[in-house]
Amino acid sequence: METPTVLRTAAVQLAPADDLAENRRAAAEAIARAADAGAGLVVLPEYAQFFAPDLARRAPDAAEPQEGPFVTALVEAAQRHGTAAVAGLLERDGRQVRNTVVAVDGTGVLAAYRKVHLYDAFGMRESDWLAAGAPEQSPVFTAGGMTCGLQTCYDLRFPESSRRLVDAGAEVLVVPAQWVRGPQKEHHWRTLLTARAIENTVHVVAADHAPPIGAGCSMILDPMGVTLASLGEQHGTAIADLDPERTAAVRRINPGLENRRYRVLPR
Repeated sequence: METPTVLRTAAVQLAPADDLAENRRAAAEAIARAADAGAGLVVLPEYAQFFAPDLARRAPDAAEPQEGPFVTALVEAAQRHGTAAVAGLLERDGRQVRNTVVAVDGTGVLAAYRKVHLYDAFGMRESDWLAAGAPEQSPVFTAGGMTCGLQTCYDLRFPESSRRLVDAGAEVLVVPAQWVRGPQKEHHWRTLLTARAIENTVHVVAADHAPPIGAGCSMILDPMGVTLASLGEQHGTAIADLDPERTAAVRRINPGLENRRYRVLPR
C-alpha cells in the first residue's frame, strides 16, 4: 500500500493595508517564500486584498470581482511556484460587497467561500455594509492529496461551521482571519482554534493579521490540538507538515465523529 505523503503548509502573518497593488505584491512574495520552503499550501489572512481601519466606508470602492486583479495575481503566483494558495478579499458581487475567501492553484479558483457569520459582535456591525453568504455552503478543495475546508474569522465561534466542512470531507480546516485585538481576544483565538481541531480530529491552519490591529498568533495545529507551528506578533510564516497518517491515528484513539448522535443543518 502506498504511504500517504505529508502536505507542507504555510500560515502567513502580515498586515495588509489600503494599497491594492502593494497587497498583491506582498501576497505573491509570501507565496514565493513559502513555496521555496516546500509548502504545497499557502494560507494568507482575511482581507489580504485590502484593509483599512475605516473598512466599512472604503470597502465599496476597494471591492473586486473574483476575476479581478487580486485573484488573478494569486493564480499566477500559485502557477509560477507550483503550489495552492488561500486568501481573503472584498468581493464585488453585482451591487453587493462580500467577505470572500478563495482557494486557488495554477489552474484557477478551486473553491470560494462567502462569509456566513458576519461580525456583529464586540461593538462591530459587519452586516451594515457586507452581504452574507448562503449558509448551505460547504466549500472544500484538495491540496497535496488532503481535503481542505474554508471558513474565516468570526465563523470560528460557531462550531457547526467547522463540523459541516468535516461532514463534506475536510481533513484540514483553513481559517484566514482578521481577528481584532482586545481583552481576552488572543485567548479566545487560541482556544477556539484548538477546540475546532480537537472536536473534529482535523488539522487547522489559521493565518491572522499581524498587530497592531490584528491579534497575530497565527498557528497550525494537529488533530489532537497540538501546536505544530505558531507566530507571536511579528510578520512571518509558520510552516508545518500535515500528515494524514496522524489524522487516522488520532481518529482511532478518539472516534468522536463516529460516535456523535447529532447532525448540523443550516437555517
